[in-house]
Amino acid sequence: MSKEKQKKYCYDYPRPAVTVDIALLRREFGRVEVLLIKRGREPFKGRWALPGGFVDKDESLDHAARRELEEETGVTGVGILAQIGAFGDPGRDPRGHTVSIAFASWVEPFHEARAADDAVEAAWHRVSQLPDLAFDHELIVSAALRIMSPLRTDESP
Repeated sequence: MSKEKQKKYCYDYPRPAVTVDIALLRREFGRVEVLLIKRGREPFKGRWALPGGFVDKDESLDHAARRELEEETGVTGVGILAQIGAFGDPGRDPRGHTVSIAFASWVEPFHEARAADDAVEAAWHRVSQLPDLAFDHELIVSAALRIMSPLRTDESP
């Protein structure tokens, strides 16, 4: 292989990994719910989490969020995914320093989810009765509710 095909990246400073997490919200029978997946792999195997994962090389953040959402839950056709924040406290991921760009959107109540990829289960959960969440996903859900609630109108789902 030529040296051009074997590009190596060497930096003086370590770089954190970049992930995306998606807080998909809906209103069902007057209750606000968020879509969660049960993790099938470590870390946090068996715990509930927001759908999400690592951003691939040369992939946009929006594309990564939509790809992970579809891969883990089968949900497609979501309109605007709003970036609601970056979460990067050291220690949030036991695999190493990871910065997650969080997205959120309101969807119609008819969106059903099915677990796939590294998720063993996908289900809607009332935000008022969340299970113990992996990583710092409780913070992300709280941010999504705070930021997205003013954006919800009577015409929104």
